[in-house]
Amino acid sequence: MNENKDKYQIPDSHPRAISLRTRHKIIEGMKNLVVAEAGLIAHGRGEAFDYIFGERTNPPAIKAMRAAVATLILAERPIISVNGNTAILTSKELVELSEALNSKLEINLFYRKEGRIQAIREILELAGAKEILGLNEDMMVEIEELESNRRRVDPQGINIADVVFVPLEDGDRTEALKKKGKTVIAVDLNPISRTSIHADITIVDNITRVLPKMIEITYELKRYSEEQLKKIISDYNNKRNIQEMLDIIKNYIENQKEDAFKFLNNNINI
Repeated sequence: MNENKDKYQIPDSHPRAISLRTRHKIIEGMKNLVVAEAGLIAHGRGEAFDYIFGERTNPPAIKAMRAAVATLILAERPIISVNGNTAILTSKELVELSEALNSKLEINLFYRKEGRIQAIREILELAGAKEILGLNEDMMVEIEELESNRRRVDPQGINIADVVFVPLEDGDRTEALKKKGKTVIAVDLNPISRTSIHADITIVDNITRVLPKMIEITYELKRYSEEQLKKIISDYNNKRNIQEMLDIIKNYIENQKEDAFKFLNNNINI
Protein backbone atom coordinates (compact mmCIF):
# COMPACT_ATOMS: atom_id res chain seq x y z
CA MET A 1 0.00 0.00 0.00
CA ASN A 2 1.40 3.38 -1.06
CA GLU A 3 1.43 5.78 1.86
CA ASN A 4 3.34 8.64 0.20
CA LYS A 5 2.11 12.01 1.39
CA ASP A 6 2.10 15.44 -0.23
CA LYS A 7 2.36 18.79 1.52
CA TYR A 8 -1.28 18.47 2.64
CA GLN A 9 -0.42 15.24 4.52
CA ILE A 10 -2.92 13.18 2.52
CA PRO A 11 -1.72 9.62 1.78
CA ASP A 12 -2.10 8.26 -1.76
CA SER A 13 -4.03 5.34 -0.29
CA HIS A 14 -6.86 7.60 0.86
CA PRO A 15 -9.92 6.87 -1.35
CA ARG A 16 -10.61 10.60 -1.69
CA ALA A 17 -7.01 11.77 -2.01
CA ILE A 18 -7.46 13.77 -5.22
CA SER A 19 -10.64 15.44 -3.97
CA LEU A 20 -9.07 16.34 -0.61
CA ARG A 21 -5.95 17.82 -2.24
CA THR A 22 -8.12 19.89 -4.53
CA ARG A 23 -10.07 21.23 -1.54
CA HIS A 24 -6.84 22.19 0.17
CA LYS A 25 -5.66 24.04 -2.94
CA ILE A 26 -8.90 26.04 -2.92
CA ILE A 27 -8.46 26.85 0.79
CA GLU A 28 -4.86 27.85 0.20
CA GLY A 29 -6.00 30.04 -2.69
CA MET A 30 -8.48 31.80 -0.43
CA LYS A 31 -5.78 32.52 2.13
CA ASN A 32 -3.62 34.01 -0.63
CA LEU A 33 -6.45 36.20 -2.06
CA VAL A 34 -6.64 34.21 -5.29
CA VAL A 35 -9.98 32.62 -4.38
CA ALA A 36 -12.96 34.51 -2.96
CA GLU A 37 -14.64 33.10 0.14
CA ALA A 38 -17.69 32.30 -1.99
CA GLY A 39 -15.41 30.27 -4.25
CA LEU A 40 -15.22 27.59 -1.57
CA ILE A 41 -18.99 27.22 -1.63
CA ALA A 42 -19.04 27.11 -5.42
CA HIS A 43 -16.37 24.41 -5.43
CA GLY A 44 -18.29 22.28 -2.94
CA ARG A 45 -21.46 22.56 -4.98
CA GLY A 46 -19.62 21.42 -8.08
CA GLU A 47 -17.95 18.56 -6.24
CA ALA A 48 -21.38 17.25 -5.24
CA PHE A 49 -22.29 16.94 -8.91
CA ASP A 50 -18.94 15.33 -9.66
CA TYR A 51 -19.82 12.51 -7.25
CA ILE A 52 -22.86 11.53 -9.28
CA PHE A 53 -20.86 11.61 -12.51
CA GLY A 54 -18.55 9.02 -11.01
CA GLU A 55 -15.72 11.57 -10.72
CA ARG A 56 -14.70 10.80 -14.27
CA THR A 57 -14.94 12.38 -17.69
CA ASN A 58 -17.98 10.98 -19.47
CA PRO A 59 -18.41 10.64 -23.26
CA PRO A 60 -20.73 13.68 -23.65
CA ALA A 61 -18.06 15.85 -22.03
CA ILE A 62 -15.49 14.63 -24.55
CA LYS A 63 -17.85 15.53 -27.41
CA ALA A 64 -18.33 19.00 -25.94
CA MET A 65 -14.57 19.49 -25.53
CA ARG A 66 -13.93 18.57 -29.16
CA ALA A 67 -16.60 21.02 -30.34
CA ALA A 68 -15.17 23.67 -28.01
CA VAL A 69 -11.61 23.24 -29.24
CA ALA A 70 -12.71 23.26 -32.88
CA THR A 71 -14.62 26.49 -32.23
CA LEU A 72 -11.65 28.12 -30.49
CA ILE A 73 -9.26 27.11 -33.29
CA LEU A 74 -11.53 28.67 -35.92
CA ALA A 75 -12.17 31.82 -33.88
CA GLU A 76 -10.70 35.11 -35.05
CA ARG A 77 -10.38 36.61 -31.57
CA PRO A 78 -10.70 33.88 -28.91
CA ILE A 79 -10.29 34.73 -25.24
CA ILE A 80 -10.03 32.62 -22.09
CA SER A 81 -11.64 34.20 -19.03
CA VAL A 82 -9.90 33.44 -15.74
CA ASN A 83 -11.32 33.64 -12.22
CA GLY A 84 -9.79 32.68 -8.89
CA ASN A 85 -10.84 29.03 -8.78
CA THR A 86 -9.54 28.25 -12.26
CA ALA A 87 -6.29 30.06 -11.54
CA ILE A 88 -5.51 28.19 -8.32
CA LEU A 89 -6.50 24.77 -9.69
CA THR A 90 -5.27 24.92 -13.29
CA SER A 91 -2.86 27.82 -13.81
CA LYS A 92 -0.30 25.82 -15.82
CA GLU A 93 -3.00 24.26 -17.97
CA LEU A 94 -4.61 27.65 -18.63
CA VAL A 95 -1.31 29.00 -19.88
CA GLU A 96 -0.55 25.96 -22.04
CA LEU A 97 -4.04 25.95 -23.54
CA SER A 98 -3.89 29.67 -24.31
CA GLU A 99 -0.56 29.23 -26.08
CA ALA A 100 -1.73 26.17 -28.02
CA LEU A 101 -4.85 28.03 -29.18
CA ASN A 102 -3.13 31.38 -29.66
CA SER A 103 -5.72 32.80 -27.29
CA LYS A 104 -5.22 35.49 -24.68
CA LEU A 105 -6.02 35.19 -20.98
CA GLU A 106 -8.19 37.78 -19.25
CA ILE A 107 -8.79 38.02 -15.52
CA ASN A 108 -12.46 38.70 -14.82
CA LEU A 109 -13.86 38.60 -11.29
CA PHE A 110 -17.23 38.81 -9.56
CA TYR A 111 -15.63 39.62 -6.19
CA ARG A 112 -12.99 42.32 -6.65
CA LYS A 113 -11.38 42.40 -3.23
CA GLU A 114 -8.31 44.60 -3.17
CA GLY A 115 -5.24 42.60 -4.16
CA ARG A 116 -7.07 39.73 -5.86
CA ILE A 117 -6.24 40.69 -9.44
CA GLN A 118 -2.58 41.04 -8.56
CA ALA A 119 -2.61 37.69 -6.73
CA ILE A 120 -4.11 35.94 -9.75
CA ARG A 121 -1.69 37.73 -12.07
CA GLU A 122 1.24 36.45 -10.05
CA ILE A 123 0.05 32.84 -10.09
CA LEU A 124 -0.49 32.99 -13.87
CA GLU A 125 2.90 34.55 -14.48
CA LEU A 126 4.51 31.92 -12.27
CA ALA A 127 2.87 29.35 -14.57
CA GLY A 128 4.48 31.03 -17.58
CA ALA A 129 1.89 33.52 -18.82
CA LYS A 130 3.45 36.25 -20.95
CA GLU A 131 0.42 38.44 -21.62
CA ILE A 132 -2.55 38.84 -19.28
CA LEU A 133 -5.49 41.14 -19.90
CA GLY A 134 -7.90 42.59 -17.36
CA LEU A 135 -5.22 44.21 -15.20
CA ASN A 136 -5.74 47.92 -15.77
CA GLU A 137 -8.95 48.99 -14.02
CA ASP A 138 -8.79 52.47 -15.57
CA MET A 139 -8.89 51.03 -19.08
CA MET A 140 -11.90 48.74 -18.61
CA VAL A 141 -15.15 49.07 -20.56
CA GLU A 142 -18.53 47.83 -19.39
CA ILE A 143 -21.03 45.30 -20.71
CA GLU A 144 -24.28 47.26 -20.48
CA GLU A 145 -26.48 44.23 -19.85
CA LEU A 146 -24.66 43.43 -16.59
CA GLU A 147 -24.74 45.03 -13.14
CA SER A 148 -22.17 42.85 -11.34
CA ASN A 149 -18.43 43.50 -11.31
CA ARG A 150 -18.09 41.07 -14.19
CA ARG A 151 -19.45 43.80 -16.45
CA ARG A 152 -15.95 45.37 -16.48
CA VAL A 153 -13.94 43.81 -19.31
CA ASP A 154 -10.72 44.55 -21.14
CA PRO A 155 -11.29 46.52 -24.38
CA GLN A 156 -8.70 44.33 -26.12
CA GLY A 157 -10.03 41.06 -24.71
CA ILE A 158 -13.56 39.95 -23.92
CA ASN A 159 -15.00 43.16 -25.32
CA ILE A 160 -13.89 42.39 -28.89
CA ALA A 161 -13.71 38.59 -28.69
CA ASP A 162 -15.86 36.48 -30.99
CA VAL A 163 -15.48 33.32 -28.85
CA VAL A 164 -15.23 33.45 -25.05
CA PHE A 165 -14.18 30.43 -23.01
CA VAL A 166 -15.61 30.90 -19.51
CA PRO A 167 -14.74 28.01 -17.17
CA LEU A 168 -16.54 28.13 -13.80
CA GLU A 169 -18.70 31.01 -14.92
CA ASP A 170 -21.77 32.70 -13.45
CA GLY A 171 -24.93 32.63 -15.50
CA ASP A 172 -25.67 36.34 -15.73
CA ARG A 173 -22.50 37.11 -17.70
CA THR A 174 -23.00 34.12 -19.97
CA GLU A 175 -26.41 35.51 -20.92
CA ALA A 176 -24.98 39.01 -21.39
CA LEU A 177 -22.14 37.78 -23.60
CA LYS A 178 -24.64 35.88 -25.73
CA LYS A 179 -26.73 39.04 -26.15
CA LYS A 180 -23.62 40.75 -27.48
CA GLY A 181 -23.39 38.10 -30.19
CA LYS A 182 -20.46 36.17 -28.76
CA THR A 183 -20.06 32.40 -28.83
CA VAL A 184 -19.76 31.18 -25.24
CA ILE A 185 -18.02 27.97 -24.16
CA ALA A 186 -18.57 27.01 -20.53
CA VAL A 187 -17.30 24.42 -18.06
CA ASP A 188 -19.86 23.64 -15.37
CA LEU A 189 -20.49 20.49 -13.32
CA ASN A 190 -24.13 21.49 -12.93
CA PRO A 191 -25.82 20.61 -16.24
CA ILE A 192 -28.93 22.68 -15.45
CA SER A 193 -27.31 25.90 -14.27
CA ARG A 194 -28.06 29.10 -16.16
CA THR A 195 -24.52 28.99 -17.50
CA SER A 196 -24.96 25.46 -18.83
CA ILE A 197 -28.33 26.17 -20.39
CA HIS A 198 -27.37 29.45 -22.07
CA ALA A 199 -23.85 28.62 -23.29
CA ASP A 200 -23.34 27.54 -26.89
CA ILE A 201 -21.10 24.68 -25.79
CA THR A 202 -21.30 23.32 -22.24
CA ILE A 203 -18.60 20.99 -20.95
CA VAL A 204 -20.12 19.21 -17.95
CA ASP A 205 -17.01 18.00 -16.18
CA ASN A 206 -14.43 18.91 -13.55
CA ILE A 207 -12.13 21.73 -14.64
CA THR A 208 -9.11 19.80 -13.34
CA ARG A 209 -9.86 17.06 -15.88
CA VAL A 210 -11.16 19.31 -18.65
CA LEU A 211 -8.14 21.51 -19.29
CA PRO A 212 -5.54 18.72 -19.63
CA LYS A 213 -7.90 16.90 -22.02
CA MET A 214 -8.59 20.07 -24.01
CA ILE A 215 -4.86 20.62 -24.43
CA GLU A 216 -4.51 17.08 -25.77
CA ILE A 217 -7.45 17.62 -28.14
CA THR A 218 -6.04 20.96 -29.30
CA TYR A 219 -2.79 19.41 -30.47
CA GLU A 220 -4.83 16.79 -32.33
CA LEU A 221 -7.35 19.11 -33.98
CA LYS A 222 -4.78 21.68 -35.07
CA ARG A 223 -3.83 19.14 -37.73
CA TYR A 224 -7.41 19.09 -39.07
CA SER A 225 -8.64 21.05 -42.06
CA GLU A 226 -11.12 23.89 -41.68
CA GLU A 227 -13.83 21.70 -43.19
CA GLN A 228 -13.15 18.93 -40.67
CA LEU A 229 -13.32 21.38 -37.79
CA LYS A 230 -16.58 22.85 -39.04
CA LYS A 231 -18.07 19.37 -39.26
CA ILE A 232 -17.19 18.66 -35.61
CA ILE A 233 -19.02 21.85 -34.67
CA SER A 234 -22.05 21.24 -36.91
CA ASP A 235 -22.44 17.68 -35.59
CA TYR A 236 -22.55 18.93 -32.01
CA ASN A 237 -25.87 19.64 -30.29
CA ASN A 238 -25.58 21.30 -26.87
CA LYS A 239 -29.16 20.57 -25.80
CA ARG A 240 -28.77 16.89 -26.61
CA ASN A 241 -25.40 16.82 -24.86
CA ILE A 242 -26.89 18.23 -21.66
CA GLN A 243 -29.73 15.71 -21.84
CA GLU A 244 -27.17 12.90 -22.08
CA MET A 245 -25.47 14.18 -18.93
CA LEU A 246 -28.82 14.28 -17.14
CA ASP A 247 -29.38 10.67 -18.18
CA ILE A 248 -26.05 9.79 -16.56
CA ILE A 249 -27.25 11.39 -13.32
CA LYS A 250 -30.55 9.52 -13.53
CA ASN A 251 -28.82 6.18 -14.13
CA TYR A 252 -26.36 6.79 -11.31
CA ILE A 253 -29.14 7.50 -8.83
CA GLU A 254 -31.10 4.44 -9.94
CA ASN A 255 -28.03 2.23 -9.54
CA GLN A 256 -27.26 3.70 -6.14
CA LYS A 257 -30.83 3.08 -5.02
CA GLU A 258 -30.58 -0.57 -6.04
CA ASP A 259 -27.23 -0.97 -4.28
CA ALA A 260 -28.63 0.65 -1.13
CA PHE A 261 -31.61 -1.70 -1.08
CA LYS A 262 -29.32 -4.72 -1.48
CA PHE A 263 -27.12 -3.50 1.37
CA LEU A 264 -30.08 -2.91 3.66
CA ASN A 265 -31.63 -6.28 2.87
CA ASN A 266 -28.36 -8.10 3.53
CA ASN A 267 -27.30 -6.25 6.67
CA ILE A 268 -30.37 -5.17 8.58
CA ASN A 269 -32.77 -7.54 10.33
CA ILE A 270 -36.26 -6.14 10.51
